[in-house]
Amino acid sequence: MRRIIVAALCAAATVGHAVEPVGRLTHPALSEVSGIVKSEAGEFYWVHNDSGDTARVFALDPHGTPLKPPFVDGTPADWPGHAIDNARHYDWEDIALADGTLYIADVGNNGNSRRDMGVYVVREPDPRAVAKMRAHAFLPIRYPDQEHFPARAWHFDCEAVFVDGGKLHFITKHRQAGKAAEWDPGAKLYRLDTEHTDRDNVLTLVGRRDDVFLATGADLSPDASRLAVATYVALWIFDRPAAGGNWFSGTAWKLDLDLEVTKQLEAIAWEGPDSLVLVNENRDVMRVAASAFSELP
Repeated sequence: MRRIIVAALCAAATVGHAVEPVGRLTHPALSEVSGIVKSEAGEFYWVHNDSGDTARVFALDPHGTPLKPPFVDGTPADWPGHAIDNARHYDWEDIALADGTLYIADVGNNGNSRRDMGVYVVREPDPRAVAKMRAHAFLPIRYPDQEHFPARAWHFDCEAVFVDGGKLHFITKHRQAGKAAEWDPGAKLYRLDTEHTDRDNVLTLVGRRDDVFLATGADLSPDASRLAVATYVALWIFDRPAAGGNWFSGTAWKLDLDLEVTKQLEAIAWEGPDSLVLVNENRDVMRVAASAFSELP
């Protein structure tokens, strides 16, 4: 099974724990990765940083080395990433990919007061052939059930995005109102049904789940049969529901996490049909097999 080995290998995995540390990000610019997705065009991954960075993404090979065009001077260690010229990085929280298109979600909303959230649409380039890119579009989004800014209930932050059936989906992360570091349980699942570029796209609420706590990343499996969701305290896999679009209603599988191993987990991607890659904001890269999850009753 192909690994994503990032620079120097970590120490051996924690005994008895299903999450295996396999490496660390060492590129100086990758200080706070908050999104990862595997390319459809080759054996590499697209990643981006959390808030505070410039508008750029990095392509990493399975050893964690940034990919760059050979006509650009410097080494991979000096590479500043693929800039997105007509984009701004306010609070990028996740990245998704479908049918040759990258979706970069500027949807971080810690104070639940933003009215300028949206998703950059970028055609996936060959990272060895171009040095920078332009966003094809920006899709402004708005939650249908948020009426106040800041919200009365701080349930409108999002760090987990995926694409299913050609449509973007968003999973929320809940805070206690007015308390950025105190949390409420639960998550809501929304779907983007329109792609306006000149006005807000009002999301469609399709489901909710009270036991998903602090969702920080999501990715659909290569065969689109399973949804993986990362949180700070557990990993989830949801089987595609028998009917309808509410992934939270599908059979659920869960793996509780050892926070000493996973720390501040922010990003998740399928590396193949049966295994997942995890990245935290502490630069650690980990792997977990889907077979390690337990089905919930």
